[in-house]
Amino acid sequence: MLFSSWQFILLFLPVSFAVYFWLNSKRMVLAGKSWLVLASLYFYAYWDVRYLPLILVSIMINFAIGTGLAQGHPTVNGSTGSRHHGINRKVVLTVGIVANLLLLGYYKYTDFFLDNINLVFGKSYPLPEIVLPLAISFFTFTQIAYLVDSYRGETAEYDLLNYSLFVTFFPHLIAGPVVHHRDIMPQFASRWTLAPRYPNIQRGLLIFAIGLFKKVVIADTFAVWADAGFDGGQALDFYSAWATSLSYTFQLYFDFSGYCDMAIGASLLFNVWLPINFNSPYKALNIQDFWRRWHITLSNFLRDYLYIPLGGNRVRVPRMYLNLFITFVLGGLWHGATWMFVIWGALHGAALVVHRLWQKLGVKMPKAMAWLLTFAFVNFAWVFFRAKTLPDATRVLSGMVDLGSVSGTPVAAVPTSGLAWAGWLADPLLKVLPNALMPSLVTMAAIAATFVLVAQENSLEYASGEIGTRKMLAGAVLFCTALYFTLAASSSVFLYFNF
Repeated sequence: MLFSSWQFILLFLPVSFAVYFWLNSKRMVLAGKSWLVLASLYFYAYWDVRYLPLILVSIMINFAIGTGLAQGHPTVNGSTGSRHHGINRKVVLTVGIVANLLLLGYYKYTDFFLDNINLVFGKSYPLPEIVLPLAISFFTFTQIAYLVDSYRGETAEYDLLNYSLFVTFFPHLIAGPVVHHRDIMPQFASRWTLAPRYPNIQRGLLIFAIGLFKKVVIADTFAVWADAGFDGGQALDFYSAWATSLSYTFQLYFDFSGYCDMAIGASLLFNVWLPINFNSPYKALNIQDFWRRWHITLSNFLRDYLYIPLGGNRVRVPRMYLNLFITFVLGGLWHGATWMFVIWGALHGAALVVHRLWQKLGVKMPKAMAWLLTFAFVNFAWVFFRAKTLPDATRVLSGMVDLGSVSGTPVAAVPTSGLAWAGWLADPLLKVLPNALMPSLVTMAAIAATFVLVAQENSLEYASGEIGTRKMLAGAVLFCTALYFTLAASSSVFLYFNF
């Protein structure tokens, strides 16, 4: 079930909200939590009920391991070592993490592994073509974080119901943000969350409306242009190549940040704040700043549970750079089982190393140049993230540097379909604009407008402070417009559902 579907907006969310707070009003708090768990599991199973047992078994096993790790912590049992009742807690933690990674690896990387074995060793092992269960990357990382926090003694005593609610709470279940128990459970434990809170409802609906508009109006529009360029197979000139790459750059941002806005907004209806996952990443002035703004919870997870355990900044400088590079290569692989994601991760890892070296020089770049360089690199790297194959990526990148097509394309070479949209305006426009620009002119105009849009305050900044009549009216307009697009659309999917 998609956040942007009419089933979610008009049925699932209102019913979940109404029943939860009705149960709480009758002092049936445990029943209210149970209802949210069941509703969240239905939300998950709506995609494919066959994978419901998978998440249930994962929850039960991780809860058992996490409980054992928490109870065996020295602050609980009074011991001073890592052993509890003869059991080495580090071994238990390792087994728990490996079990989660093996589950993720089987579903996500089996085909990738066998395909590369066949390629390198000339084998012909059949590919099982395993379907990736929805949200497995996210709920796996969420539970690994819980196990590590339990080992460190940072978790409280939760029962299976509360733990299940922590893992399955539907606003964050499908595509994040990656949450810690401390982000969710203390809020559900507070009596303050048991009754509807009008300010939270008001703010949540506004944030949800903005996110819905970002997804179905902006992201889905850019998706048409991005897909045409990346999947069309045709050679791209300078303008169409830049229109293709920038369309995907904005599609991905508005798609994923729109999802996160809807997740935060839906969660806020239940008086629960989810962690912020986006903070205007395309305003970043360097690549490190970008990763402090983009997919913040994943960045924090990779830092806390991969980069720091590898040694982080505590090792010699060359090893530190290697740790940074490895972290982002694996972060790229987490996004998908193709070499294109590995290349994308390696590019960002290398960029962060270069940034560290640049910082050591003590030279400051003008802000405008710093922004342009950062955005240009991010846009360049997204080409590999989106392209299905290396030839597809090089086809787009080759067009982006094809300066010969900037002004040397005759009118006869421009396809009629690229001129038809302009109607009678085509002739006067051709007199003042390069011929090759005409098929991409609408896309370029939308891109220019979007540059202006992303320079403004983001959705959470807009929804902060007092929510007056003006903001609510703006939210209502955005919601009605987005709902119209939703009902009119034939298909829609969030990009990060694929990861």
